[in-house]
Amino acid sequence: MGKMPKIAIHSPEAYINRELSWLDFARRVLEMAEDPAMPLLERLKFAGIMGMLYDEFAMKRIGGLRRLMEKKSDRISPDGRTPQEELQACREELQRQTAILCELVETQLRPALAEAGIPILDYEQLSDVQRAQMQRYFRDSVDPILTPLATDAGHPFPFIRNLGLNLAVVLNRAEKKRPRFIRIKVPPNRPRWTPVSGGGYVPLEQIIANNLGGFFPHGSKYECYFFRVTRGAKDDPWDRLPLENGDPILAPGSLIGMVSAELTARRFAGVVRLQVSANMPEPLKTWIAEQLVTDPADIVAMRGLMELTDLVNVQPESYPELRDKPHNPVNHPRLRHLDPADTEAIFRQSRGGDILVHHPFHRYDTSILRFLESAARDPQVLAIKLTIYRTSQHSPIIQALTEAARRGKQVAVMVEITARFDEAPNIAWGEHLEKAGAHVVYGMERLKTHVKLGLVVREEADGIRRYVHFSTGNYHTGTAKLYEDLGVLSCDPQLGASVAAVFNELTGGIPAPDYGSLLVAPHHLREGFVELIRREVAHRRAGRSCGIRAKMNQLQDPQIIGELYLASQAGVPITLNVRGLCCLRAGVPGLSPTIQVYSTLGRYLEHGRIYRFENDANPEYFIGSTDWMRRNVEKRMETIVPVIDPSICGELQRILSVYENDNCTAWDMQPDGTYQRRRHGDEEECRAAQETFIRLAADGAPPENADKCADDAAQSLAV
Repeated sequence: MGKMPKIAIHSPEAYINRELSWLDFARRVLEMAEDPAMPLLERLKFAGIMGMLYDEFAMKRIGGLRRLMEKKSDRISPDGRTPQEELQACREELQRQTAILCELVETQLRPALAEAGIPILDYEQLSDVQRAQMQRYFRDSVDPILTPLATDAGHPFPFIRNLGLNLAVVLNRAEKKRPRFIRIKVPPNRPRWTPVSGGGYVPLEQIIANNLGGFFPHGSKYECYFFRVTRGAKDDPWDRLPLENGDPILAPGSLIGMVSAELTARRFAGVVRLQVSANMPEPLKTWIAEQLVTDPADIVAMRGLMELTDLVNVQPESYPELRDKPHNPVNHPRLRHLDPADTEAIFRQSRGGDILVHHPFHRYDTSILRFLESAARDPQVLAIKLTIYRTSQHSPIIQALTEAARRGKQVAVMVEITARFDEAPNIAWGEHLEKAGAHVVYGMERLKTHVKLGLVVREEADGIRRYVHFSTGNYHTGTAKLYEDLGVLSCDPQLGASVAAVFNELTGGIPAPDYGSLLVAPHHLREGFVELIRREVAHRRAGRSCGIRAKMNQLQDPQIIGELYLASQAGVPITLNVRGLCCLRAGVPGLSPTIQVYSTLGRYLEHGRIYRFENDANPEYFIGSTDWMRRNVEKRMETIVPVIDPSICGELQRILSVYENDNCTAWDMQPDGTYQRRRHGDEEECRAAQETFIRLAADGAPPENADKCADDAAQSLAV
């Protein structure tokens, strides 16, 4: 065989398609649901997560490609595809994965649930006693809220809500020559899974479909099928603002009005996917698609259950053997014995050295929430500043900020109201805080604020001191239990001044002249990373130790990818833990020979970002809100913060090593862009990263052999 030609850095062959890479990530999650070694109810939960992922992909990514085609865009993706080619490839892969998921649910998960005594039953499987029970339930609790909507000359086809489950009823009456179509919406205010006597559940839509006789005249015959519509998420609302000299014209309050209009428009957005029962007749499929102005290529036939997202809600009581071992987050070792009534205690601990918290292994309520609640109550605190991108319902963080404002403290909150799918609650939170007396800023012009920063200003005996929290996750007490994230509490004066400069830009709208050691997007974050990558190349060429290790959610920015390719070709070893989409090709001879890419999954969503640069055996560490994505470095306010405290750097080194030594919940990218799951040997203990972190947090000690792991990793980077 002849020598393979070298792939040029900027050629289409050097890049993996963004959309297809995201679907590769979805396929890895689907593999978790397929894994027979995983507890049954956890597999079912992952099947429901798959439904959510496919919904989001259809709304955001398929919808985006459809908009490009409607605009007749001639954009070519970095991997050389037109929007039409991307759309076709995504449709095919989404259909393929959906078929796999349906097959999994119907042939493996539902039979396994039945064997465990908690079946999801079809109505036809019910006994006479169970049917009588369902008939009473339908009559008393469901029938009164149903609204049949017919379609004929006097009744146009009804509007179909995004992601709602519907019945398509075809009614045949002897005195009528033509059948009538009737749509019935499955009410979302009734449980999808109705418990039945003897154990198990029956889907609500099947209860409705089998008890409709009372709706129609005696002697009528009808057929029932199910369908579900997905509508595309609309464009970024900034794209529709009027421009004057290149800048958007914003009257006071117009951003809120613009986002409110976006929410209304989203309800009526075009259909990008039509899911139908697999047994629905072709003429009916075609007719419904025509009424919805849907491309027939966007019809997805679903075998068995539809709206699989609801599988996450199948959580029967008991059955601990069918679940992961319970995990209860623990107090951080330095925060274990703090008196909740002592509002100064957490500030005293911060003055003793930086504190790294790793969620959900460390408790959020006794660390970050306590930091904010203490700041709200502490009489020496003068001001609190915080960014809110997403937060939880009945948020105790909002309550703390409200209390602080009512106590007369200066409270400034940056509420990002263009955070997709969280716009409405964020507007409400902002209005609530304003009424309490807080200063609220609703986003920045043409930039989405993705920063995760908190700042507390406290008056102390030796003067004013700033305390900061910088994080990879949102101020959301709910996701803090479900997402893996990192955060640091610090009172370093220089860091405090830099964070204050960021807040001044967020509230004042004017870039600061100096952000100190912070990398801030869109100003110079990409340039800062490029400089750090090139520095490793210089170390390599000078014969010094070099290397890059990073953990992030996604990797897509072509410029950073190009720099990583050049660094690899210079001999710099690079190890990247990228949870989701990754457009870089790893391990390709001549292109990326020293780059390793792997993806970690587990019971929690990997969300933390760590960047490590070897720097001639003086490694530098950074954490923050940003991924190596074009949108992050160009269209968002983001921050990457250097970690200075040596003990925290050591903890980050150990965290990276735990991930790299995972031998059962990590997938390695192959040179062709596919992923292969790591498998441990028969005599080898499973080292799942998240399970390791659970054990380490409980022990309150560094991992067993962690120092050796860290030393081995450092040696692999030292060239």
